[in-house]
Amino acid sequence: MPSAYALIDCNNFYVSCERLFAPRLAGRPVVVLSNNDGCVIARSEEAKALGVAMGEPYFRCRNLLRRHGVQVFSSNYTLYGDLSRRVMDLLRELEPEVEVYSIDEAFVRLPAAAPAELAEQGRRLRELIRRWVGIPVSVGIAATKTLAKVANRLAKQEPDHGGVFVLASASVDAVLAGVGVGEIWGIGRRRADLLRTHGLRTALDLKRGDDAWLRRRLTVTGLRTAMELRGVSCLTLAEAPAARHSVASSRSFGRLVSDRGELGEALISYLSLAAEKLRRQGLVAASLHVYLTTDRFQATTPQYSGGRTVILARPTGATPELIPPARRCLEALFRPGYGYRKIGVVLAGLSPAGMRQGELFASSGPAAAEALMEACDRVNQRWGRDTIRSGGAGLVRPWRNRREYLSAAATTNWAEIPVVTA
Repeated sequence: MPSAYALIDCNNFYVSCERLFAPRLAGRPVVVLSNNDGCVIARSEEAKALGVAMGEPYFRCRNLLRRHGVQVFSSNYTLYGDLSRRVMDLLRELEPEVEVYSIDEAFVRLPAAAPAELAEQGRRLRELIRRWVGIPVSVGIAATKTLAKVANRLAKQEPDHGGVFVLASASVDAVLAGVGVGEIWGIGRRRADLLRTHGLRTALDLKRGDDAWLRRRLTVTGLRTAMELRGVSCLTLAEAPAARHSVASSRSFGRLVSDRGELGEALISYLSLAAEKLRRQGLVAASLHVYLTTDRFQATTPQYSGGRTVILARPTGATPELIPPARRCLEALFRPGYGYRKIGVVLAGLSPAGMRQGELFASSGPAAAEALMEACDRVNQRWGRDTIRSGGAGLVRPWRNRREYLSAAATTNWAEIPVVTA
């Protein structure tokens, strides 16, 4: 093959992060729960073997988990995000062309080589990530990104491959014949149903499909997928992340909240998080959207949901400038007598802070607010999130989401770094 794509996928990533600082859990069933300890979002292979389904509500499988001694963790996104960054930084040091696809996946372009040499490169990447970060990964290598996805699944599912599989051109058809059309990267459920209706049931069928029909029924995107299965690279490596159009922050409450003051605290807390993300990327927002909802799963209680959008007087990423319009949105949305489950904020109309138009009659402009935010961000980065925060975000925060099984922030908090006694 003239060049190759490798897909590096962290195995059961959230579970692997938890096991990294609890070696006793190796070989034991482990699950990780979503925000508010709601649903299962990650499972070890041992938990999968017990029949624990992805997305299953915790309250439904709690007895099963206890009966089999399954270790349960709340989502620790601080830990997962930091370990993901370490994996991706290491890949960038090892290879010149890297596309971070998700928190636990990355594509790497490899130079042309024989399949045996590519397999050796994959094993090298796998071993270095395991040794330097501690996270197990699977590596799938092929001529295109779509085929690399197929190869990665084989690397992960078949132990004989040792976590690395190179899909050589000579064996592509045999492999694709065993892959259902609904398992192909980029083919959603509706498209899969359409393809099966017309007799295209496997990836090999799609590869051999008629170009004119595919373009007419699946648009150019579907045709590109078929071309990728044929070994023609149509999806380039995106080394820079796509420009964001909005930044959102929200959480479900640990209990229903009906107090306007508590809702205000939650709103300012989530708004601060969104604004921090904005500043980290050097962006400012031109509009702000606030939404509020009750618990739609409690059919016996009154239901209400609403949202409100405001255009800001000037694009900004400064939390103090965003709080007043956000509070006005909450005042307009709040209805007494309801128990609210969730509040959220979305910052949109994003643009680079350096391209913001100045104001002719402004006394200080955005410079003072930006200097304040820069100082706060530096303090929080060094000493931990919320070292400095808006007083309106509250102190006790009884509305916070449940995280009864939260592990330590073992890589980002000095107070929680593991202590080893030798």
